[in-house]
Amino acid sequence: MSGARVPDPTHPGAHRQEGTPVADDRTPLSPVPEPSPGHADASVDGPTQRIPRAVIDDLDTTTAVPPTDMVEDLVGDVAVSVWTTAQSAPVTQRRGRYVPGSTAHPAKMLPAVAAHAIAHYTRPGDLVLDPMCGIGTTLVEALHAGRRAVGVEYEPHWVDVARANLALAHDTGATPEGQVFHGDARRLSSLLPAEYLGQAALVVTSPPYGPSTHGQVAVAPGAGVQKYHHLYGNTLDRGNLANIGHHRLLSGFTRILAGLTAYLRPGGHIAITIRPWREHAELIDLPSQILTCGLHAGLIPVERNVALLARAADTDLVARGSFFQRDFIRKQREAGLPLHLIAHEDVLIFRTPLRRTATSETATDRRQAHRSRDRARHTAEPSDGPGAPESRAA
Repeated sequence: MSGARVPDPTHPGAHRQEGTPVADDRTPLSPVPEPSPGHADASVDGPTQRIPRAVIDDLDTTTAVPPTDMVEDLVGDVAVSVWTTAQSAPVTQRRGRYVPGSTAHPAKMLPAVAAHAIAHYTRPGDLVLDPMCGIGTTLVEALHAGRRAVGVEYEPHWVDVARANLALAHDTGATPEGQVFHGDARRLSSLLPAEYLGQAALVVTSPPYGPSTHGQVAVAPGAGVQKYHHLYGNTLDRGNLANIGHHRLLSGFTRILAGLTAYLRPGGHIAITIRPWREHAELIDLPSQILTCGLHAGLIPVERNVALLARAADTDLVARGSFFQRDFIRKQREAGLPLHLIAHEDVLIFRTPLRRTATSETATDRRQAHRSRDRARHTAEPSDGPGAPESRAA
């Protein structure tokens, strides 16, 4: 393991044999500075092979964050698996499980992707967390799988939709607890109650894709094809990660990942779904950039998976591209650039250390500190009225 090398994580690499672990020879360094605040079908694929105990012990010897110039030396051979998560169309996957208002979200996670991650990295009764939950896809799939769920969402409208989807899940027979809190995921410690500290077995989430969103289309006589429901909230809202530029998005997402570690139990997993996008036909390799974000947040990378967005047929993949994706590809080919429809998205799997060091604070310590902050905050401001915080439980 000590001699393992992989390509620079800022460039995509070849997929590896499933079950190969990740090397993690970390050395201490200064933490990454925080940014300034802004104004499935589980039966198809077997679980990834277990990481050998000797490798796990080596991974957990330190939790320090690597400097940027050492990242290429960190990531060993990453375990890879292909998830067949688009055997049925997205509309079929959501039918009867999500309220009609869910359709308007510009970048919904495929339910089968969330369901696959939940089935493979949790057990019934575990807690699943999504700090950028949108319409609540992760939470709904967790409830239907017998897991508890908690989410955070920045845009008030989607908070309401996510809560409606949780209510629908309960109405259709799901019994575990599910909650959604309103607020900025970069400030998780001020949003989530202390009871969740050190409790989550799995985080499933996805960063905003900037200009690369799904959207809906309509055709009107004389007006041609019109796109709608393709933007995140108010484009002037600089507190929204989707509106603050690519580099600040990465910085903010690193902060979110670092904040999640307090809510994950030892050995808890984080599954991040991402895909590259194109700006003026230039590929933006977001998956490799998010891999670097996870390393800077002190997380241990363990797998890089492929979640199919196309149906796997007997001899080929049947693409499920949207109208605008197909139109974009057609225009690029006519211009001489031989592009293809995106048939998958990457799913990066990180985890927290399996044991705590002597100097690390325990979940109990953090809960006590969290309660102390809560008491101080509630003493300083009224709990109700115009000045009350917006972030409340569903």
